[in-house]
Amino acid sequence: MSYNVDFKDVSVLGLESSPVAEALAGLRAHEARYFMNKYKHEFKVVPAGESKETLDYVNRILKEERDIEFEAKALETSWFQVENIKWAYVFYEDGLEVNVLYTVDDPKKRAVGFKLSEGMEVPKELEGKFKFARQKSKLAGTIRGSYFVIKGEY
Repeated sequence: MSYNVDFKDVSVLGLESSPVAEALAGLRAHEARYFMNKYKHEFKVVPAGESKETLDYVNRILKEERDIEFEAKALETSWFQVENIKWAYVFYEDGLEVNVLYTVDDPKKRAVGFKLSEGMEVPKELEGKFKFARQKSKLAGTIRGSYFVIKGEY
């Protein structure tokens, strides 16, 4: 069952099993607010068990581009296109968010982003491979994020 993420009344619905559920819910709401403010797009999520295609897409890019495979359980995903950009999101039980930004008409503007919920450690799969910048968010507290540019075609 999919639902639109409410960024005014932040809920842990779907994320209850995470040890950082409140922070992860704030991070998810932070993304929802961004897409509403920038694109007037409702951010909809789907339980990971109902979104194999999105998980396979993100996992394929992570594996082929950087040989990354996360052990953490995926809880929810999101997949949509706004303007000329395809977006894929995966929210993991440990508090990690992975997003894929893939422009359909500009191979130079394609990337994978990582965001860490406040209170979580850097996953071992990313340790020493990326530097994380900090960002303050009213909804998510302190977000740590990093990214890499996608070189292949997906």
